[in-house]
Amino acid sequence: MEKSLSIIIPVHNEQESIKRLHKELQDTIKNLDYNTEMIFINDGSTDDTQKTLNELAAENHNTKIIQLARNYGQTAAIAAGIKNSSGKILITIDADLQNNPRDIPKLLEQIELGYDVVSGWRKDRKDPLVSRQLPSKIANWLISFLTGVKLHDYGCTLKAYRREFLENFAIYGEMHRLLPAYCAWQGAKLTEVVVSHRQRLYGKSKYGLSRIFKVILDLFVLKF
Repeated sequence: MEKSLSIIIPVHNEQESIKRLHKELQDTIKNLDYNTEMIFINDGSTDDTQKTLNELAAENHNTKIIQLARNYGQTAAIAAGIKNSSGKILITIDADLQNNPRDIPKLLEQIELGYDVVSGWRKDRKDPLVSRQLPSKIANWLISFLTGVKLHDYGCTLKAYRREFLENFAIYGEMHRLLPAYCAWQGAKLTEVVVSHRQRLYGKSKYGLSRIFKVILDLFVLKF
């Protein structure tokens, strides 16, 4: 039976990082025993991201582009990627190069061991302590407490899922961060693996402290 993989990459104003990320992904997937597609979702970028993506798609048959009309947010971009994907295994990854594509085989190894969801854990984060790491620790504790599904790092985009747990679930707001808990409630077997986290080379983070409150609101919606 053919093994198929879709890598879903939400993108917003990442023109400097896209070519390097694409090369790192290509270097990684050529060593995988999977029929792999890469789906880049341009979430309303205002720089030359779309131009760069079009060039990459024209030169690489395994690269698909989805262009959203405006900036809808990371969750909507991921939802569009899931809807337009074909792989039996889905992997989400950030476009800013802080996630390392070379960690993808770690996630797939756990899938092949029988897990349904594999969540990355950025144990050694390269983000500012006060503005990013501390709010994230609080959010991770709160989500783990309220859902009963304990993870160290709900905020890490680098995750792997079996398709059947996601394809019929509508996500919005900041709900993509809560997908592991939702999948666990549906009976998914979940695990967590330590992944690397790299310094941001280009631009700045698109997310601020306000997203913590959005995540909490979405958590209550999902819970009740």
